[in-house]
Parts: sequence; C-alpha cells; structure tokens
Amino acid sequence: MIIKINKKIISNNSKTYFIADIAANHDGSLKRAKKLIALCAKAGADAAKFQHFKANTIVNKKAFNQIKLKTHQTKWKKSVFQVYKEASINNKWNKELKKECDKFKIDFLTSPYDLDYIDDVNKYIPAFKIGSGDINWKESLIKIAKKNKPVIIASGASSFVDVKNAIKTIKKYNKKIILMQCNTNYTNSEENFKYINLNVLKTYKKFFKNNVILGLSDHTPGHSTVLGAISLGARVIEKHFTDNNSRQGPDHKFSMNPFTWKNMVDETRRLENALGNKIKKIEKNEKNSFFVQRRGVYAAQQIKKGQKFNKKNTCLLRPFNKNSFNPFMYDNLLGKKAKKSYTHLELIKKNA
Repeated sequence: MIIKINKKIISNNSKTYFIADIAANHDGSLKRAKKLIALCAKAGADAAKFQHFKANTIVNKKAFNQIKLKTHQTKWKKSVFQVYKEASINNKWNKELKKECDKFKIDFLTSPYDLDYIDDVNKYIPAFKIGSGDINWKESLIKIAKKNKPVIIASGASSFVDVKNAIKTIKKYNKKIILMQCNTNYTNSEENFKYINLNVLKTYKKFFKNNVILGLSDHTPGHSTVLGAISLGARVIEKHFTDNNSRQGPDHKFSMNPFTWKNMVDETRRLENALGNKIKKIEKNEKNSFFVQRRGVYAAQQIKKGQKFNKKNTCLLRPFNKNSFNPFMYDNLLGKKAKKSYTHLELIKKNA
C-alpha cells in the first residue's frame, strides 16, 4: 500500500514519516507556534501538527467539575475547561501556520475535534489526524473520510472492536488509512512502557493486512518505543514537541524537545539502514571478510602425486581462496588420490 501526503510517499518500505504534535504547546501564541514549527522542522520533523477544538464543544464543564477519576488532568492547576479554552487555536491562524510550514518545507496537519473545524481546516491540510478519543465518534469519522485525504487515526484507550469498527467506517469512503497504536496515559511515567504494547502492531498487520499503513502515536519518555515500533513495521510516528520541557502547560512535560527529537530521527535513520531488505546474502561490505575469515583446504605436509588425501596430510586454514576445494565438501576429498604433488601449505584446488 502507498499513501502520499503532499510529496511524501509512505509505504511499508519508505522512510519513517515524523509528525511533531505541537498540540497545546503554542501556549496561546501564534508567534510561539511559528517558532515551534521552525524548530521541529530543523530537528527532522516531516509535519507539524496542531489540534483544533472549541472548549465548549469538546468538554462538559459541569461534568468535569464533578468527575472523581484520577488522571493526568488531576494535576492541572486550572480546570479542564479552562485549559482547553486557553489551548484552543484561533481559526485565523490557519493560513499563517500553513505558510510557516511551507516555508520550512514540512506539512501542516491538525486534529479537528469539531465538525465545523473539519471543513475549516480542509483547504489547509494534506491529511487528517483523528485522535484516540474520537475513535467512536462515527459522525466525525465519516465526515473526515469523505474529504478523501489520508486519514491518520490513533487507537489509544480502545478495544480491538473499537478499532475494527472505526476502520470499517472509514473504509466505506476512503482507503487511505494510517492506523497508529497508542496509549493515552500522559504522565510521562516509566511505568507506561508496560502498557504501550507494541506487539499490537503485529495484530493490526495480521488482521488488516496491506489495507492500512502502521504507525505509533507515543507519549512514553525517550524514543525506545519508536525504534521498536519501526522494527515491527510502523512507518508513521507521532510524538509531542516543545522547546522547553519545564514550561507550564498540559503537554510540555512529556514532549520531545529539539535535541531529543533530532536524536530520535538520527537513530531511526540508522535503524532503517540496519533493517535491510530481508534477503540473506554476502553483503558488499563483507566480501573481503568472506575470504579472510573462511577456511580453504591446504596440504598439511608434502603430498606426492597418487597419494590419498587424509586428515593427517590436509588441513583447513584461513584464508579461503575462490579456487579452493570447498571445505563443506571436505569429506568427499578424503580418500581421493592426488592428481599432482603438493608442497607444505599449498592450496588444494576444486579439481584436486
């Protein structure tokens, strides 16, 4: 399967496509949002992603004030409604954000958490991202799918039934799907490595076969899960991005910064080279090693013509010679009569 996001081709054999999720890390400032676009582009991101929502159409203020569950939001100093209100993006930013992304030759993406915003952002973005929380919002899935652009969907806090239903719904209108494994615990705890469950990517690959591109939307510390996911076939990676992990705000603590992001991309490119093409062969850079590390068949002492080869008068030593009798067939040599005389340590050739 091949999916194009602008000029970038994404397939099972392509380089990994990195999405820097700036999310709420713009802290309500367009200037700061532009700065983060520049920084993530220089660090190796392929796309800068934002989140479009209105506080009053994504959260119920009254219900959140009464909720007793302990989540990452419990530690927020402001109410959930207020945090979402301050993190919301002014629609007037869209043109400027797109222009800034174009300037640095990366894609402008967003997750629209509002039905109206799906239409508003459509002319600015080459693909849609659906956050885990909206995986069962059928109306949104259908509206996004009908835009006929690549759909990137995260599957955090979801059952396999949820995932199958979402993919089935989207596929009725759109075949360009990137399915991301995800865990939606945003505490930045080392404990979260136990729950990221990267092997789910194997399940997705087996069930959906070549009908989706695999990805990972990740919130664990560092990038070890990223490398693991890529090894399992993920070709799209999303992680949060900031310039300073010490800033106040809902997303800064667990985000990557320019240094850690660049390191992640560099390590990924090394991994991609290391993964290879599945074909076992003598590689170009080890052809000389082949000769110096393998053994050839040599005369362990002087051998006269007509004398039989045996384990006492022959030996297997490095280096190998392309004209050497194959050591793997050494038993076939033993007992044969020498067609010529050999001096000590002389090579015994194939036609001996």
